[in-house]
Amino acid sequence: MHAITEAVTGAIGDYGLYAVFLLMFVDAILPAASELVMVYGGAVAAGAFPGSDVTVFGNEVGSTAWAYVAIALAGTVGYTLGSVLGWAIGFYGGRPYLERHGRWLHVTPEKLDRTDEWFERYGDVTVFVTRMVPVVRSFVSIPAGIGEMPLARYTVLTFLGTLPWCFGLAAIGVALGAGRYLLASGGTVLVVATLVGLRALRDRLQSWSVSREEFVLSTRAGFDVELVAEVARREKVAVRGLEREESEGRGRIVLVARLPPRYRPERLIDALTRLEGVREVDWER
Repeated sequence: MHAITEAVTGAIGDYGLYAVFLLMFVDAILPAASELVMVYGGAVAAGAFPGSDVTVFGNEVGSTAWAYVAIALAGTVGYTLGSVLGWAIGFYGGRPYLERHGRWLHVTPEKLDRTDEWFERYGDVTVFVTRMVPVVRSFVSIPAGIGEMPLARYTVLTFLGTLPWCFGLAAIGVALGAGRYLLASGGTVLVVATLVGLRALRDRLQSWSVSREEFVLSTRAGFDVELVAEVARREKVAVRGLEREESEGRGRIVLVARLPPRYRPERLIDALTRLEGVREVDWER
């Protein structure tokens, strides 16, 4: 761990803005100590280390405030672009590929399952929230691609979630590097406010959590159960069970599903009822 810390701080000390960009790019897919990267980058912006300056295209940034903004933006943009790469790996590689080769990216089937549950429970807002959660933030990009989350929405949520993370940590680094107690107090307030805000958001998300519902379809004999699964996929409903029974020329299909946040069961009932061969749909919680 000490060697990794020295390598990270040494790179930032030598290459400043560019090292922050590259390390945060990597952190979007593999944990690369983003906390250390941004705090140390903030300290460099404050001029805490003689000989280590923030330069943009060969021009030194003289103002601590602008150096701080440059470091924080470099981290935000680097992480966002790295996240797009992670999304592409998941989108084009797919789950089977990741289950076979994901170990090289520290992506295990268990992590994929856990992330799938988050997406099912909280929807796309998972991307925004997890960008401010240590370690977890590095394992969301690939599953988002596997789930075929629209790239534009994914990128916007990633950028918005990364902004407070990078600017907040860099502010703490500036405070520590400059040794200004006023700034340090401001950094502490920022951290506390962020934690309180995340807790409130977590509680809010729990109130939006998905529900597990059971739908019983009365159908004609020989009804293709895959039609029900297709409707569920189209409606972004997670299928947790699908069974078919037949007797005396009539069919009965039981669909156990987890509905997305704020999704009305009546919407799925309406879609299922429109299938040819479906006579009736009953809904049970």
